[in-house]
Amino acid sequence: MKFDLHCHTREGSLDSKVSILKYISEYKKLGYDGFMICDHNTFNGCKAWDEIREWPELRDFTVIRGIEYDTKDAGHVLVVLPDDVYLRLLHIRGMRLQKLIYVVHSCGGVLGLAHPFGAASSSAMGFTAMDRDLIDELDFIEVFNTCESELSNYLAGELAKRFELPGIAGTDAHREEYIGMACTEIDADIRCNNDFIEAIQNGVEFRTSGTEREETSTGKAKEHWTGVVGYKVYNRGIAKARVVHRKLGHYRLTHSSDMADKFQKKWKEVKREAKEKESGD
Repeated sequence: MKFDLHCHTREGSLDSKVSILKYISEYKKLGYDGFMICDHNTFNGCKAWDEIREWPELRDFTVIRGIEYDTKDAGHVLVVLPDDVYLRLLHIRGMRLQKLIYVVHSCGGVLGLAHPFGAASSSAMGFTAMDRDLIDELDFIEVFNTCESELSNYLAGELAKRFELPGIAGTDAHREEYIGMACTEIDADIRCNNDFIEAIQNGVEFRTSGTEREETSTGKAKEHWTGVVGYKVYNRGIAKARVVHRKLGHYRLTHSSDMADKFQKKWKEVKREAKEKESGD
């Protein structure tokens, strides 16, 4: 089965422009079987998917509900918990990797480093204080990330080989143009989080492929020392001021009486746009 195992949704990530329904529409056309939600320190996107996952037209498509967690000492870590398990603790960024490993494994979940050789501000190998021995306690490593350089992805692949961990690939998409630029093929029938966790734990074969995007000004800024400092200021300070905004948005989503109607309307719009695009081509 074919998956993009690193996607940010508009419903969950403040910096994403792509809705869940848009991901589904585009990946269905590309022949993918699913994708994984990896919003920053929130399950809002996952819970938005929960509201529509029983629609008949979506039942043949798999959405794995994950999270990209900001640790204090190891950058971004991708976490997948068992079906319908949402830990509010993971909405609070800044846990140390050792504690995160303990929490996730205690709940029966799996976790792995995202883009370990990427920007120093958010990638494991950019944190000098990180305990490298903890890598052996992880369950997988993201070995291909569309937003990273060829060298960064190569080093991530070598790291996975060294620790004999399965490698996954993801676009890290926040915008529509990156959809389809990474693929993880899994030799198993993956229909839910539990299936994915079982595949990781049982040594099922994972094959990765993709295309790195061209370097952007945003990417260069992240590598500059000012970008690193700015990230730390945001991660440990400014972001806290937006917690209320996030909670209010989630409340509105889960308590809106016409939520289903809104999703249905949006889904029709997405399908209409796709048909218009096809006819235009």
